Amino acid sequence: METINTTLLIIGGGPAGYVAGIRAGQLGIPTVLVEGAQPGGTCLNIGCIPSKALIHAADEYAKTVHYAAQTSPLGIRVDAPSIDLEKTVAWKDGIVKRLTGGVGALLKKQGVRVIRGWARVLDGKTVEVQPHEGSGQEPVRIRCEHMLLASGSHAVELPFMPFGGPVISSTEALSLSEVPRRMVVVGAGYIGLELGTAFRKLGSQVTVVEAAERILPAYDADLVKPVASSLERLGVEVRLATSVLGMEGERVKVRDASGVEAYLEADRVLVAVGRKPATTGWGLEHLMLDMNGRAVKVDEQCRTSMRNVWAIGDLTGEPMLAHRAMAQGEMVAEIIAGKRRWFHPAAIPAVCYTDPEIVVAGMSPGEAAAAGIDAISASFPFSANGRAMTIESTDGFVRVVARKDNHLILGWQAVGVGVAELAAGFTQSIELGAQLEDVARTIHAHPTLGEAVQEAALRALGHALHI
Repeated sequence: METINTTLLIIGGGPAGYVAGIRAGQLGIPTVLVEGAQPGGTCLNIGCIPSKALIHAADEYAKTVHYAAQTSPLGIRVDAPSIDLEKTVAWKDGIVKRLTGGVGALLKKQGVRVIRGWARVLDGKTVEVQPHEGSGQEPVRIRCEHMLLASGSHAVELPFMPFGGPVISSTEALSLSEVPRRMVVVGAGYIGLELGTAFRKLGSQVTVVEAAERILPAYDADLVKPVASSLERLGVEVRLATSVLGMEGERVKVRDASGVEAYLEADRVLVAVGRKPATTGWGLEHLMLDMNGRAVKVDEQCRTSMRNVWAIGDLTGEPMLAHRAMAQGEMVAEIIAGKRRWFHPAAIPAVCYTDPEIVVAGMSPGEAAAAGIDAISASFPFSANGRAMTIESTDGFVRVVARKDNHLILGWQAVGVGVAELAAGFTQSIELGAQLEDVARTIHAHPTLGEAVQEAALRALGHALHI
């Protein structure tokens, strides 16, 4: 068996691992990256990117259906719209191929050796890699000075309703060849609602089943209201405080809070009840690392309990976000290169690509209160924003949270069409320690949705201009 010696070995080529590899290469660190599938991990291949592509296609199709069904105030007329889902999926796959190919090219450019195959950890310095069957490659052994674990996460499977047949995860949902006539979505978190909404717009009859008493339980109620209203307008049936009991033929058995059982007809059942760190099947147990529940425990530099073994991304638990993973990967590469770095972000933004979108960064009013902070908050509605009117989307608002004593901004939240693009400004203002006055006095371009950001800060100061 060939033995490869390297300074840095990265297990996993998702956003965490590939960014760590690119940065390590830039810094001149001899690096080997092992990836079992395509570079890009869940996010590029079966998660963030393909799901947003499908959501966009569904939005465009829904517009044509809307214009065909009634007279548009914009004067647009459409006759007999239809969609070829196989062609849509092929378009989505094309985007994925370009992005994953780009990641491979960037790694190669920086001198990172990529080995395709399945890694198995032997100890804190040694890994064996089994190549893909039929690849013609021989197994290799890799010895390293630093081992970076970036194995990612998997969709959570319900033990009484395993994946297979009509029961699918988000991975299979993104590659269906035809639109299901009836889809049941188990879980009203962001993944379930993003994909459930998309399939409703594509023509499926969609029922969402959620054990909690409201949708998107991780977000505060004010942010969720416009999304709930949109689901109702779209005709998505939502069953809250309802448990799934299992499958019986082509029916999903459920039980509501009062104990009443019912059956839901379904051609496809999308289970979207969360994700868990990928900790099994590759020898992690041989390292005997300290764990934090199902995740690998790390410190503020992403060091594990074993010297020179690092862990980043979804393997280290919540929040399971690609941009968090990327930031951790870059940091670890720089620490190995001798730079002084710590992972202390002031805020990590999160976006929910529902209809309308939700974006949060930093503290909500409730979180500030729970932390014992005397805070002020103010919202500015998109119904008073000119740009929102011109794109026919006036539902939603921007909200700011700041300390009452010195006006230091603690958090931002927004709900509305296109608000995902406000996330960078939200996070930057918190990271730079901005005060309400800083945002209120910054000239914002007109007409843009961003004006609502300025107006929210002005309103918190007591003198909003357009409301």
